[in-house]
Amino acid sequence: MSTFRALVIDKRHNEIVAETKQLEIDDLPEGELLIQVAYSSVNYKDALACSANGGVVKSYPIVPGIDLAGTVIASENERFQAGDQIVVTGYGLGVSHYGGFSEYARVPAAWALKLPSGLSMKEAMIIGTAGFTAALSVYELQQNGVRPEDGPILVTGATGGVGSVAAAIAAKLGYEVAASTGKADKHEYLRGLGVKRILAREELAVDSQRALDKQLWAGAIDCVGGKTLSSLLPQIQYGGVVAASGLTGGSELSMTVFPFIIRGIRLIGIDSVMAGMEKRSKAWELLAGDYKPPMLDELCEEIGLEQVIGQAGILLKGQSKGRTIVRL
Repeated sequence: MSTFRALVIDKRHNEIVAETKQLEIDDLPEGELLIQVAYSSVNYKDALACSANGGVVKSYPIVPGIDLAGTVIASENERFQAGDQIVVTGYGLGVSHYGGFSEYARVPAAWALKLPSGLSMKEAMIIGTAGFTAALSVYELQQNGVRPEDGPILVTGATGGVGSVAAAIAAKLGYEVAASTGKADKHEYLRGLGVKRILAREELAVDSQRALDKQLWAGAIDCVGGKTLSSLLPQIQYGGVVAASGLTGGSELSMTVFPFIIRGIRLIGIDSVMAGMEKRSKAWELLAGDYKPPMLDELCEEIGLEQVIGQAGILLKGQSKGRTIVRL
Protein backbone atom coordinates (compact mmCIF):
# COMPACT_ATOMS: atom_id res chain seq x y z
CA MET A 1 0.00 0.00 0.00
CA SER A 2 1.19 3.52 -0.70
CA THR A 3 -1.29 5.33 1.54
CA PHE A 4 -4.03 4.35 4.00
CA ARG A 5 -6.89 6.01 5.87
CA ALA A 6 -6.74 7.14 9.50
CA LEU A 7 -8.71 9.44 11.77
CA VAL A 8 -6.32 12.21 12.81
CA ILE A 9 -7.08 14.56 15.71
CA ASP A 10 -5.23 17.87 15.87
CA LYS A 11 -5.54 20.92 18.10
CA ARG A 12 -5.51 24.31 16.46
CA HIS A 13 -6.10 27.52 18.42
CA ASN A 14 -7.53 25.49 21.33
CA GLU A 15 -10.03 23.79 19.05
CA ILE A 16 -10.07 20.11 18.12
CA VAL A 17 -9.99 19.33 14.42
CA ALA A 18 -10.84 15.78 13.36
CA GLU A 19 -10.13 14.61 9.82
CA THR A 20 -10.05 11.30 8.01
CA LYS A 21 -6.71 11.60 6.23
CA GLN A 22 -4.44 9.61 3.96
CA LEU A 23 -1.23 8.63 5.79
CA GLU A 24 1.91 6.77 4.76
CA ILE A 25 3.67 4.03 6.70
CA ASP A 26 6.50 6.44 7.51
CA ASP A 27 3.96 8.61 9.35
CA LEU A 28 3.47 5.88 11.95
CA PRO A 29 5.47 5.92 15.21
CA GLU A 30 8.18 3.38 15.94
CA GLY A 31 7.38 -0.17 16.99
CA GLU A 32 8.42 -3.74 16.25
CA LEU A 33 5.05 -4.75 14.80
CA LEU A 34 3.36 -3.39 11.68
CA ILE A 35 -0.32 -4.34 11.82
CA GLN A 36 -3.14 -4.26 9.32
CA VAL A 37 -6.02 -3.25 11.58
CA ALA A 38 -9.29 -5.14 11.16
CA TYR A 39 -11.34 -3.59 13.99
CA SER A 40 -11.09 -1.04 16.75
CA SER A 41 -13.76 0.20 19.16
CA VAL A 42 -14.97 3.47 20.65
CA ASN A 43 -14.35 3.79 24.39
CA TYR A 44 -14.94 6.62 26.85
CA LYS A 45 -11.25 7.50 26.75
CA ASP A 46 -11.46 7.73 22.94
CA ALA A 47 -14.33 10.17 23.32
CA LEU A 48 -12.17 12.25 25.67
CA ALA A 49 -9.31 12.12 23.17
CA CYS A 50 -11.64 13.58 20.54
CA SER A 51 -12.73 16.48 22.75
CA ALA A 52 -10.95 19.78 23.40
CA ASN A 53 -10.81 19.41 27.17
CA GLY A 54 -10.55 15.64 27.43
CA GLY A 55 -7.18 15.78 29.15
CA VAL A 56 -5.94 12.36 27.99
CA VAL A 57 -3.92 13.17 24.84
CA LYS A 58 -0.24 13.90 25.49
CA SER A 59 0.53 15.72 22.23
CA TYR A 60 -1.02 16.44 18.85
CA PRO A 61 -1.58 15.32 16.17
CA ILE A 62 -2.79 11.89 17.32
CA VAL A 63 -4.66 8.94 15.85
CA PRO A 64 -7.07 7.87 18.64
CA GLY A 65 -8.28 4.36 19.33
CA ILE A 66 -7.12 2.76 22.57
CA ASP A 67 -7.57 -0.77 21.28
CA LEU A 68 -7.24 -2.71 18.05
CA ALA A 69 -7.33 -6.19 16.59
CA GLY A 70 -5.49 -7.00 13.42
CA THR A 71 -2.97 -9.07 11.50
CA VAL A 72 0.80 -8.71 11.73
CA ILE A 73 2.24 -7.61 8.39
CA ALA A 74 5.87 -7.34 9.49
CA SER A 75 7.60 -8.19 12.76
CA GLU A 76 10.97 -7.35 14.29
CA ASN A 77 10.23 -9.48 17.35
CA GLU A 78 10.70 -13.24 17.57
CA ARG A 79 7.41 -13.76 19.47
CA PHE A 80 5.37 -12.67 16.45
CA GLN A 81 5.35 -13.67 12.81
CA ALA A 82 3.67 -12.19 9.75
CA GLY A 83 0.13 -13.53 9.65
CA ASP A 84 -0.38 -13.64 13.43
CA GLN A 85 -3.69 -12.22 14.60
CA ILE A 86 -3.19 -10.01 17.63
CA VAL A 87 -5.04 -7.76 20.05
CA VAL A 88 -3.62 -4.58 21.61
CA THR A 89 -5.27 -2.57 24.38
CA GLY A 90 -4.11 0.13 26.76
CA TYR A 91 -0.56 1.34 27.39
CA GLY A 92 -0.10 4.51 25.32
CA LEU A 93 -2.21 3.39 22.37
CA GLY A 94 -4.44 6.19 21.13
CA VAL A 95 -3.27 8.78 23.68
CA SER A 96 0.50 9.12 23.28
CA HIS A 97 1.02 6.65 20.41
CA TYR A 98 -0.99 6.45 17.18
CA GLY A 99 -3.90 4.09 17.86
CA GLY A 100 -6.53 1.87 16.31
CA PHE A 101 -8.62 4.31 14.24
CA SER A 102 -6.37 3.61 11.28
CA GLU A 103 -6.11 0.97 8.58
CA TYR A 104 -2.51 0.32 9.65
CA ALA A 105 -0.72 0.69 12.98
CA ARG A 106 2.78 0.16 14.32
CA VAL A 107 3.19 -0.75 17.99
CA PRO A 108 5.80 -2.10 20.43
CA ALA A 109 5.71 -5.89 20.61
CA ALA A 110 5.47 -5.66 24.41
CA TRP A 111 1.94 -4.26 24.03
CA ALA A 112 0.60 -7.06 21.83
CA LEU A 113 -1.07 -10.34 22.68
CA LYS A 114 -1.79 -13.15 20.24
CA LEU A 115 -5.52 -13.52 19.74
CA PRO A 116 -6.61 -16.50 21.85
CA SER A 117 -8.34 -19.44 20.23
CA GLY A 118 -12.09 -19.03 20.56
CA LEU A 119 -12.23 -15.35 19.60
CA SER A 120 -12.42 -13.71 16.20
CA MET A 121 -10.90 -10.27 15.69
CA LYS A 122 -14.40 -8.78 15.55
CA GLU A 123 -15.37 -10.48 18.81
CA ALA A 124 -12.15 -9.28 20.43
CA MET A 125 -13.12 -5.68 19.69
CA ILE A 126 -16.72 -6.13 20.79
CA ILE A 127 -15.03 -7.05 24.06
CA GLY A 128 -12.18 -4.52 23.69
CA THR A 129 -10.80 -2.42 26.52
CA ALA A 130 -14.24 -2.21 28.14
CA GLY A 131 -14.70 -5.98 28.17
CA PHE A 132 -11.13 -6.51 29.32
CA THR A 133 -11.83 -4.16 32.23
CA ALA A 134 -15.05 -6.04 32.96
CA ALA A 135 -13.21 -9.37 32.95
CA LEU A 136 -10.60 -8.06 35.38
CA SER A 137 -13.42 -6.87 37.64
CA VAL A 138 -15.29 -10.18 37.67
CA TYR A 139 -12.01 -12.06 38.16
CA GLU A 140 -11.18 -9.99 41.26
CA LEU A 141 -14.56 -10.79 42.77
CA GLN A 142 -13.99 -14.50 42.15
CA GLN A 143 -10.40 -14.48 43.42
CA ASN A 144 -11.48 -12.71 46.59
CA GLY A 145 -14.12 -15.23 47.48
CA VAL A 146 -17.40 -13.75 46.20
CA ARG A 147 -19.44 -16.76 45.06
CA PRO A 148 -22.85 -16.90 43.36
CA GLU A 149 -24.39 -18.50 46.45
CA ASP A 150 -23.27 -15.59 48.66
CA GLY A 151 -26.01 -13.31 47.37
CA PRO A 152 -26.67 -10.77 44.61
CA ILE A 153 -23.98 -8.55 43.12
CA LEU A 154 -24.56 -5.06 41.76
CA VAL A 155 -23.19 -3.60 38.52
CA THR A 156 -23.38 0.20 38.30
CA GLY A 157 -23.43 2.09 35.01
CA ALA A 158 -24.69 -1.18 33.60
CA THR A 159 -25.65 -0.01 30.11
CA GLY A 160 -22.14 1.26 29.37
CA GLY A 161 -19.38 -0.78 27.76
CA VAL A 162 -17.76 -2.08 30.95
CA GLY A 163 -21.06 -2.52 32.78
CA SER A 164 -22.77 -4.37 29.94
CA VAL A 165 -20.01 -6.93 29.53
CA ALA A 166 -19.55 -7.31 33.30
CA ALA A 167 -23.26 -7.99 33.76
CA ALA A 168 -23.26 -10.54 30.94
CA ILE A 169 -20.17 -12.33 32.26
CA ALA A 170 -21.43 -12.46 35.84
CA ALA A 171 -24.86 -13.72 34.78
CA LYS A 172 -23.23 -16.44 32.67
CA LEU A 173 -21.19 -17.54 35.70
CA GLY A 174 -24.35 -17.96 37.76
CA TYR A 175 -24.38 -14.76 39.81
CA GLU A 176 -27.67 -13.03 40.58
CA VAL A 177 -26.97 -9.70 38.92
CA ALA A 178 -28.64 -6.41 39.83
CA ALA A 179 -27.98 -3.39 37.65
CA SER A 180 -28.02 0.34 38.29
CA THR A 181 -28.77 2.65 35.35
CA GLY A 182 -30.17 6.06 34.59
CA LYS A 183 -31.68 4.91 31.29
CA ALA A 184 -35.28 3.80 31.79
CA ASP A 185 -35.59 2.77 28.13
CA LYS A 186 -32.76 0.21 28.41
CA HIS A 187 -34.33 -2.16 30.93
CA GLU A 188 -35.15 -4.83 28.35
CA TYR A 189 -31.59 -4.63 27.06
CA LEU A 190 -30.29 -5.31 30.57
CA ARG A 191 -32.67 -8.20 31.12
CA GLY A 192 -31.38 -9.67 27.87
CA LEU A 193 -27.90 -9.71 29.42
CA GLY A 194 -29.19 -11.76 32.34
CA VAL A 195 -29.87 -8.97 34.84
CA LYS A 196 -32.51 -9.95 37.41
CA ARG A 197 -33.14 -6.62 39.14
CA ILE A 198 -32.81 -3.03 37.95
CA LEU A 199 -32.25 0.02 40.16
CA ALA A 200 -32.65 3.63 39.11
CA ARG A 201 -29.42 5.60 39.18
CA GLU A 202 -30.94 8.00 41.70
CA GLU A 203 -31.26 5.24 44.30
CA LEU A 204 -27.47 5.26 44.69
CA ALA A 205 -26.34 8.70 43.51
CA VAL A 206 -27.24 10.40 46.79
CA ASP A 207 -25.34 12.17 49.55
CA SER A 208 -25.65 9.35 52.08
CA GLN A 209 -24.78 10.22 55.66
CA ARG A 210 -24.92 6.62 56.83
CA ALA A 211 -21.65 5.06 57.90
CA LEU A 212 -23.24 1.62 57.48
CA ASP A 213 -26.39 0.66 55.59
CA LYS A 214 -28.36 -2.53 55.05
CA GLN A 215 -26.15 -5.33 53.77
CA LEU A 216 -27.61 -5.75 50.29
CA TRP A 217 -24.79 -6.97 48.03
CA ALA A 218 -22.23 -9.76 48.25
CA GLY A 219 -20.09 -7.76 45.84
CA ALA A 220 -20.24 -5.04 43.23
CA ILE A 221 -18.64 -3.88 40.01
CA ASP A 222 -18.65 -0.08 40.00
CA CYS A 223 -18.20 1.74 36.70
CA VAL A 224 -19.38 5.13 37.97
CA GLY A 225 -17.49 6.33 41.07
CA GLY A 226 -18.45 9.50 42.92
CA LYS A 227 -21.67 9.50 44.96
CA THR A 228 -22.66 6.12 43.56
CA LEU A 229 -19.58 4.38 44.92
CA SER A 230 -19.81 6.31 48.21
CA SER A 231 -23.41 5.13 48.69
CA LEU A 232 -22.67 1.59 47.55
CA LEU A 233 -19.81 0.72 49.92
CA PRO A 234 -21.91 0.88 53.13
CA GLN A 235 -24.37 -1.59 51.51
CA ILE A 236 -21.81 -4.37 50.94
CA GLN A 237 -22.20 -7.53 52.99
CA TYR A 238 -19.61 -8.60 55.55
CA GLY A 239 -16.42 -9.66 53.76
CA GLY A 240 -17.72 -8.46 50.40
CA VAL A 241 -15.74 -6.97 47.53
CA VAL A 242 -16.17 -3.98 45.22
CA ALA A 243 -14.16 -3.73 42.00
CA ALA A 244 -14.01 -0.08 40.90
CA SER A 245 -12.98 1.09 37.44
CA GLY A 246 -14.97 4.21 36.54
CA LEU A 247 -15.41 7.89 37.31
CA THR A 248 -18.22 9.06 35.05
CA GLY A 249 -20.07 10.03 38.25
CA GLY A 250 -17.08 11.86 39.70
CA SER A 251 -13.65 11.13 41.14
CA GLU A 252 -14.33 12.05 44.77
CA LEU A 253 -15.12 9.46 47.44
CA SER A 254 -17.00 10.60 50.55
CA MET A 255 -17.51 7.97 53.26
CA THR A 256 -16.24 6.63 56.56
CA VAL A 257 -13.86 3.75 57.24
CA PHE A 258 -16.57 1.72 59.00
CA PRO A 259 -17.42 -0.60 56.08
CA PHE A 260 -13.74 -1.60 55.99
CA ILE A 261 -13.02 -2.00 59.71
CA ILE A 262 -16.38 -3.33 60.90
CA ARG A 263 -17.54 -5.40 57.93
CA GLY A 264 -14.13 -6.22 56.47
CA ILE A 265 -15.09 -5.28 52.93
CA ARG A 266 -12.47 -4.73 50.22
CA LEU A 267 -12.34 -2.02 47.57
CA ILE A 268 -10.18 -3.11 44.64
CA GLY A 269 -9.10 -0.73 41.92
CA ILE A 270 -9.16 -2.05 38.36
CA ASP A 271 -6.53 -0.71 35.94
CA SER A 272 -6.75 -1.95 32.37
CA VAL A 273 -4.15 0.43 30.93
CA MET A 274 -0.88 -0.79 32.46
CA ALA A 275 -1.95 -4.28 33.62
CA GLY A 276 0.91 -6.76 33.26
CA MET A 277 1.05 -9.29 30.45
CA GLU A 278 0.44 -12.25 32.77
CA LYS A 279 -2.82 -10.71 33.96
CA ARG A 280 -3.74 -9.72 30.40
CA SER A 281 -3.17 -13.22 29.08
CA LYS A 282 -5.29 -14.75 31.84
CA ALA A 283 -8.15 -12.30 31.26
CA TRP A 284 -8.19 -12.83 27.49
CA GLU A 285 -8.08 -16.61 27.92
CA LEU A 286 -11.13 -16.36 30.16
CA LEU A 287 -12.85 -14.03 27.68
CA ALA A 288 -12.31 -16.62 24.95
CA GLY A 289 -13.71 -19.34 27.20
CA ASP A 290 -15.70 -19.29 30.44
CA TYR A 291 -16.21 -15.52 30.41
CA LYS A 292 -17.25 -15.20 26.76
CA PRO A 293 -20.70 -13.55 26.76
CA PRO A 294 -23.20 -15.66 24.81
CA MET A 295 -24.75 -12.65 23.05
CA LEU A 296 -21.70 -10.71 21.85
CA ASP A 297 -23.32 -9.49 18.63
CA GLU A 298 -26.23 -8.07 20.61
CA LEU A 299 -23.81 -6.01 22.69
CA CYS A 300 -22.48 -3.98 19.78
CA GLU A 301 -23.11 -1.57 16.96
CA GLU A 302 -20.70 -1.47 14.01
CA ILE A 303 -19.66 1.82 12.42
CA GLY A 304 -17.11 3.16 9.94
CA LEU A 305 -14.22 5.53 10.50
CA GLU A 306 -16.28 8.56 9.45
CA GLN A 307 -18.84 7.93 12.20
CA VAL A 308 -16.38 7.83 15.11
CA ILE A 309 -16.63 11.52 16.06
CA GLY A 310 -20.41 11.36 16.22
CA GLN A 311 -20.26 8.28 18.43
CA ALA A 312 -17.73 9.99 20.68
CA GLY A 313 -20.24 12.77 21.27
CA ILE A 314 -22.93 10.25 22.16
CA LEU A 315 -20.58 8.66 24.70
CA LEU A 316 -19.73 11.97 26.34
CA LYS A 317 -23.44 12.74 26.73
CA GLY A 318 -23.98 9.41 28.51
CA GLN A 319 -26.35 8.21 25.80
CA SER A 320 -24.46 5.14 24.60
CA LYS A 321 -25.53 1.52 24.98
CA GLY A 322 -23.20 -1.46 24.99
CA ARG A 323 -20.21 -1.44 22.67
CA THR A 324 -19.45 0.31 19.38
CA ILE A 325 -16.85 -1.26 17.10
CA VAL A 326 -15.10 0.40 14.17
CA ARG A 327 -14.53 -1.71 11.07
CA LEU A 328 -11.35 -0.73 9.26
